[in-house]
Amino acid sequence: MPGARMRKLLVLICVLGIPCAAWPQSRPTSWENLNTLQSNEKIQVVEINSNKISGLFSNVSDAAISLQAEGRQQTIQRPDVRSVKLTRYHHHLRNTIIGAAVGAGVGAGIGTVGHHQGSLQNPNGTLIKPAQGAEIGAVLGLVGGAVIGALVNSHKTIYQVKSQ
Repeated sequence: MPGARMRKLLVLICVLGIPCAAWPQSRPTSWENLNTLQSNEKIQVVEINSNKISGLFSNVSDAAISLQAEGRQQTIQRPDVRSVKLTRYHHHLRNTIIGAAVGAGVGAGIGTVGHHQGSLQNPNGTLIKPAQGAEIGAVLGLVGGAVIGALVNSHKTIYQVKSQ
């Protein structure tokens, strides 16, 4: 029976990992995507030399992007741009909730599987019941998942140079 539960847990982890594996395949590589930016939206431009410039979007042309940064207008030529990100932070709560839910589920599964393998004990030496193991795992997973979810970068990449 523990083998079947372990397989279910492994399938769950794989299914939850699919969006992470698919993310690199959906990166925007079209300079025209920058035309969707609105004036004064907060952006971050990463130059080819890895220098990061954050500021308020001003304008874009076929040759360059302009933003208000460090109290002055800055224009970066297209060949010097590695990526442009929209720096909104409106998904932190969502990411925290998703992280907490996933963490609680995985933690509960690990707590239950750990019980069946005889690895969970109370301080007095008695074995923890499966429900107790699941509860402990769920609480630890919930806290860990919430922290990780809150730290997930939610900046949207508008443009990125194609990898070579």
